[in-house]
Amino acid sequence: MNAGLSLEQAPPLSVPLRFFLSAPLFGLAAAGLLLWLGPDVLASRWSVGALALSHLLVLGVLAMVMCGALLQMLPVLAGVRVTRPRLVGGLCHGLLVLGTLSLAAGFLGVGQDGFRVAVVLLGLGLGGFLAVMGFGLARAPHLQDSVRGMRWALLGLALTVGLGLSLGLGHSGLGLPLLRWPLTDLHLAWGLLGWIATLVAVVAWQLVPMFQMTPPYPPRLRRWLAAGMFALLGWHSLAVLRGWPLAQLPALLLAAALAIFALITLRLLAQRRRKVGDTSLYFWRLGMAGLLLAAAIGAASRLAPPAVAASLALAATLLFLLGFALSVVNGMLYKIVPFLVWLHLQQRLATRIEVRHRIVLPNMKSILPEPRSRQQFYLHLAALAVLLAAVLLPALLRPAAVMWLADFALLGLNLLSATRRYGTECRRIDHFP
Repeated sequence: MNAGLSLEQAPPLSVPLRFFLSAPLFGLAAAGLLLWLGPDVLASRWSVGALALSHLLVLGVLAMVMCGALLQMLPVLAGVRVTRPRLVGGLCHGLLVLGTLSLAAGFLGVGQDGFRVAVVLLGLGLGGFLAVMGFGLARAPHLQDSVRGMRWALLGLALTVGLGLSLGLGHSGLGLPLLRWPLTDLHLAWGLLGWIATLVAVVAWQLVPMFQMTPPYPPRLRRWLAAGMFALLGWHSLAVLRGWPLAQLPALLLAAALAIFALITLRLLAQRRRKVGDTSLYFWRLGMAGLLLAAAIGAASRLAPPAVAASLALAATLLFLLGFALSVVNGMLYKIVPFLVWLHLQQRLATRIEVRHRIVLPNMKSILPEPRSRQQFYLHLAALAVLLAAVLLPALLRPAAVMWLADFALLGLNLLSATRRYGTECRRIDHFP
């Protein structure tokens, strides 16, 4: 399972764990905001509630987990050690937390001061993260397909951050024009597809075969998907900016590429050697189903008349963010966190040579028991179904918000339980007679 991984170079557990534990808190904040605002939040994509909610979810939950995972994967997968990982991780985490909160506050009424603070904090936090990751990937000794794909995903993040900072400066009143169109659409496209979808695919190439015991992804997909997504997004961006004919074609091709990735992943999951299912598997299957539906509905919104295009686009976005990205993130966390706890306990025990043969450490399944994670999966599935129904029946929006509050709360409690188990086992190792 560990072939090709430099596990001895893994950073301290606190580096990724602070990101992982922060994500459910931002999820609770987003769900609480949804409960407070109610149906008005879906009235327009330009409403302050919708903008604050989407950034709490994307920056506070999805980007938070992805940044933590990449700081863990850079030394393990690419073989590049991050200098002073606690300091780097702590600074990036703190700036991302405060910047996300400032940005949400700016949308919700603080105004220009909130945007100015957010631009500085997010620029420093994400800019520093990009610099660390970019420098590391540039000198990676293991030029695997995943490393190449991470480079493309990181470039997608850089473009997303650049577009986002331009919009933030427009909101800040510092003299730059606020170009809602076309920058908002391009910011959204690069963020969802160039960063989130590309990174999920790249991480899946490593994690799905490793944890789910499936055959590897096809070499052609691993070699060309990330670069192809980037090329299609570049074509889409130029078509939007220059008003080229057939501007919808790259968007339809992007939807097809995502659908192909989802179908291949589902096929590999059906071929897994371990026949007993677990919660992580269910989350991955739900995520791929969500991606398939998001791609199909998103493509339909491009061809539909304006009267229904907006509703289709909203449903596709919700399916992408909550049905696909958030489901996969849950699936990753339920494998990565127990694995990291187990790995660091093994490394800690190895330092006590005199007692290491007398201590039995917990296995991954007991670190985060299956019944707890299974409960959260069913709650997540129900919350997603009710939220999608709220697109047609806005009265369901507040019940959906309550379910999302419970979903994120249970995820946070599960991750906290694994963290506390780590502390308990560390004390047992250190004080074993």
